[in-house]
Amino acid sequence: MGVSEHYFTASPAVEAEERTHRFAIRGVEHTVVTASGVFSADRLDKGTQVLLDRVPDPPQTGTLLDLGCGWGPIALALADAAPGATVLATDVNERSLTLTARNAEAAGLGNVRTRPAEELLAELRQTSTPVDLIWSNPPVRIGKGALHNLLLAWLPLLSDDGEAWLVVLKNLGADSLATWLTDQGWDVSRQASSKGFRVLRVRRRQDGSTGG
Repeated sequence: MGVSEHYFTASPAVEAEERTHRFAIRGVEHTVVTASGVFSADRLDKGTQVLLDRVPDPPQTGTLLDLGCGWGPIALALADAAPGATVLATDVNERSLTLTARNAEAAGLGNVRTRPAEELLAELRQTSTPVDLIWSNPPVRIGKGALHNLLLAWLPLLSDDGEAWLVVLKNLGADSLATWLTDQGWDVSRQASSKGFRVLRVRRRQDGSTGG
């Protein structure tokens, strides 16, 4: 599989070889199914682990988004921590969406909803549904331009007091991404640095201006 196929391909060409794993996800043990053709199929990705170790608890109600869900670790963490919230999990990869839905169902988490990225983005825009929280290990390897377009599409969905928490490798441009987001009008702060990763918090500016 090409390094970025799981980022761009709705239906990966590689056959889905499923595997079962047991991971501690933000302190909760989960037995999950993963498969070839999705991001980090054999482990809990190091960046995702850094993010989940550093983020504060999510709000208990509202709309929470796992942007780029893979097989679902972030969505599971959100749903575990906020059973009264609606957790949206999205990806371009249909296999990822299927696995996230299966893993949420197996964990008894009925508040997780999966939807392809373009469809969900259109729905949220059409219904003017604000997103209260985004947790994401964004697909930096798709390239700077594509990553910028992704963030320009999704970050404006944040509610007035909403937050996005992103984890990015320092050597893949975390600091330059933070600078770029600031230049786009967002309030960006580095919340943690661990294992070569930066954890960034992105909010609307409180001076009346907005990002996006």
